[in-house]
Amino acid sequence: MSGMLTCISPIDGSVFAERPVLSTDEAFAAVKRAKDAQKAWAARPLQERVELVMAGVTAVGAMNDQIVPEIANMMGRPVRYGGEFGGFNERASHMAKIAEESLADIQVGEDETFKRYIKRLPHGVVFVVAPWNYPYMTAINTVAPALIAGNTVVLKHATQTLVVGERMAQAFHSAGVPEDVFQNVFLSHGVTNELIAGNAFDFVNFTGSVGGGQAMERAAAGTFTGVGTELGGKDPGYVMEDADIDAAVDTLIDGAMFNSGQCCCGIERIYVRESLYDEFVAKAVAIVKGFKLGNPLDEDTTIGPMANVRFANEVRAQIAEALEAGATAHIETFAEDDGGAYLTPQILTDVTHEMRVMRDESFGPVVGIMKVSSDEEAIALMNDSEFGLTASLWTKDVERAERVGNEIETGTVFMNRADYLDPGLCWTGCKNTGRGGGLSVIGYQNLTRPKSYHLKKVTV
Repeated sequence: MSGMLTCISPIDGSVFAERPVLSTDEAFAAVKRAKDAQKAWAARPLQERVELVMAGVTAVGAMNDQIVPEIANMMGRPVRYGGEFGGFNERASHMAKIAEESLADIQVGEDETFKRYIKRLPHGVVFVVAPWNYPYMTAINTVAPALIAGNTVVLKHATQTLVVGERMAQAFHSAGVPEDVFQNVFLSHGVTNELIAGNAFDFVNFTGSVGGGQAMERAAAGTFTGVGTELGGKDPGYVMEDADIDAAVDTLIDGAMFNSGQCCCGIERIYVRESLYDEFVAKAVAIVKGFKLGNPLDEDTTIGPMANVRFANEVRAQIAEALEAGATAHIETFAEDDGGAYLTPQILTDVTHEMRVMRDESFGPVVGIMKVSSDEEAIALMNDSEFGLTASLWTKDVERAERVGNEIETGTVFMNRADYLDPGLCWTGCKNTGRGGGLSVIGYQNLTRPKSYHLKKVTV
């Protein structure tokens, strides 16, 4: 069964790119080529794999003048922010730096009788299904360490960012990574499911919706294929009474609104202690009123359209339901709001957890702010969510942040920062945010399997 994948630009609703999908036979053939290439790739010295991967990263950086407007056209991020190469390079560079230590044999002990150790071996073929919101950075999180560890990689990118996988493959191949070692493919959902259910891959890494992650796990059921997922989020911020309020407002509102709110670890709800609440709301409103909504190709634009009209419509629906239930909106509709992908950023107060805007993932430029009177109340509200990716705590007291952080059901706890992925730390979540972990030494552990050696020496 053939078909086309079509990327519709949020700028004007035009078709930006179209690509034909692979048939079932073509898809299985592509994976077979990856399997056939894997042993030779893994046999190369680690340092050679590291150098080739980093050369591919550099080649992506050389394309940045083309990539930045492509991202704007495909998913709406303003060109003024310069693309993703900084984070892309930082993450790959860190994983390259720690590769030798992370992949080294674990020495258990050796004496005149026994030698014992544990090796880390690549899974084989790693399937990476990447999202559109940060299309380069989310992909490199797995692509770089998977290749460095000796796996071959098959990348399927989101339709909304259709050309990203092509760009990455083009760059890596030009740097010397063999074509069968790193392949970009265009697949329908049906063929994707057939591949996973057919045990085509040795590990699957998926970043996307909860429904998408469930589909991946259902397809893998019974195959014993490992599946790593990063799914939805409803990340909270908590501003304590001793916080630097200006820093808290600037960072949390940026975390809520940057990329039109389309960030995996974007701030979607904020809890503020009573003594700072009114000042926090006033400062937040002032910041958002200063945004310029518009064409992302315009250097003056600070917030572009959402990636798709249906995403914007979901945010509008959540806001409308909240207002009907008693919430207060603080931002008047921007003149550029066209009722489609161009959406007015919004701050809501008088919100409750009965409202979807404080419960369901919004993934758009809206944030609800609630007043709290204690750490215990804030912890209970932060944990009142089906998701668990990050939480952002604002206080001058590190011990207090650690104490509160220990009670929060998330994969990451930030103090006095938000919406940042440190490649030295494991990127992971809990609850409906999914399972698994990327980057850091744990990222390498998840992209390899342990193999134990228990060698008894012959003694006379």
